[in-house]
Amino acid sequence: MKTNVGSIDRLIRLLLASALFYLGLFHYSGSALGIGLVVAGGVLMVTALVGFCGLYRLLGIQTSQTNEQL
Repeated sequence: MKTNVGSIDRLIRLLLASALFYLGLFHYSGSALGIGLVVAGGVLMVTALVGFCGLYRLLGIQTSQTNEQL
């Protein structure tokens, strides 16, 4: 699986994921919104750590640099 998420994009995803986790676990805990925020944060965390986003692939977006672009 080729990576399609760049380093700046990964950093933004990690920061956003931590904010969503915080909101979901502390401010909206026990509600459907809180569960949704935690799930969304988990998806962002996984895509940031793996470096691959399925939605980016479907849309043809690539924020990582490859050898062809250099």
